[in-house]
Amino acid sequence: MRTVDEHLAAVLSQLTPLPDLEVTLLDAHGCVLAEDIVSRRALPPFDNSSMDGYAVRFDDVAHASDDNPVELPVVGDIAAGSGGAYAVNAGLSVRIMTGAPVPRGADSVVPVEWTDGGVARVRIHRAPTQGQNIRRAGEDVESGETVLTAGTSLGAAQIGLLAALGLARVRVRPRPRVVVFSTGNELVDVGVAPGPAQINESNSYALTCAARECGAIAYRIGIVPDDRSRLLSMIEDQLVRADLVVTTGGVSAGAYDTVKEVLSRLGTVEFTKVAMQPGMPQGFGTIGPDATPIFTLPGNPVSAYVSFEVFVRPAIRRMLGVEQLYRPLVRATLIEPISKTEGKRSYVRGRIEVREGAYVVAPVGGMGSHLVADLALANALIVVPEHVTQVPANSTVSVMMLERRQS
Repeated sequence: MRTVDEHLAAVLSQLTPLPDLEVTLLDAHGCVLAEDIVSRRALPPFDNSSMDGYAVRFDDVAHASDDNPVELPVVGDIAAGSGGAYAVNAGLSVRIMTGAPVPRGADSVVPVEWTDGGVARVRIHRAPTQGQNIRRAGEDVESGETVLTAGTSLGAAQIGLLAALGLARVRVRPRPRVVVFSTGNELVDVGVAPGPAQINESNSYALTCAARECGAIAYRIGIVPDDRSRLLSMIEDQLVRADLVVTTGGVSAGAYDTVKEVLSRLGTVEFTKVAMQPGMPQGFGTIGPDATPIFTLPGNPVSAYVSFEVFVRPAIRRMLGVEQLYRPLVRATLIEPISKTEGKRSYVRGRIEVREGAYVVAPVGGMGSHLVADLALANALIVVPEHVTQVPANSTVSVMMLERRQS
């Protein structure tokens, strides 16, 4: 029997980041940058107004007030996007809109709210500070500046920056394509009333979502019955679009564990027992002409989910090329005691929260690997080491955070 750390090390040793490729900007969303981005232009590219108002020389309006307003001729209008040549000489002003280029000679912009809004002449009753309401060229990004480095995850803000710099394509580590399916004659899909001895299948839904949450493009294939030829056919069909395959069910020692029977003869898939609870039966290896990695996880819903968090999630993150492979681990005070068997690392469903500035955590429900309602209430997994059998209340424990924002 392997330890958790041994099995995880065996998995990660066979995985590398996917090769980088050049994609369009929207397709880069959610990917990891594979190159440093050096700006070829300044942002803003020119001095522009941050307000609707009047471009002026500061010396002309420095003493403007309600009691002593300054009146200036308005010699032009500059709208955003205007390419016209304007200049502000002493004693004059130009009406200007937000985002419009500041004309030569002007060094300040008076907001329209500080004026009477005049068109031919404007009365100014409040003075700006010199340079106020002007966005200077390069104050955000200077030409030649490295704005993003390789390894950066590209979210909405980063894509926005790349667009502002005028980049249409960028080199990234692509998001792994993960194919997920479950096996078993006892399974029926959602929306179908289960017959005698049948249950609605849930693992492929949960794990498809889990794969997406950690950065993959995930495809749910659904249910494959315990039939050798149909399982082989389905795997062959899906390998053309999969960077990683995840199955649940059929990996124990039962007479109808088809996944284990079929995959034992293919590729390098190895089935083993891992000293963990839940999730002891595990399988991992590669199949197909491109040596596609495949995880075979146990069929009980909690076992499948915990196995995903412990083994599959770090694998997907490794393929993405990110440094943060694992869920955050924190230390918390245990509210209620925990008992477990010796020799296995336990992942106990828990609810973690902050009280008086410190983490506290309580177990949620029982230890059964079929208790999906308890799993849905949990936002953490309490990690209890192999050699520990009793964890008293008020002990300090390690906790794996499961909230999506922690990913």
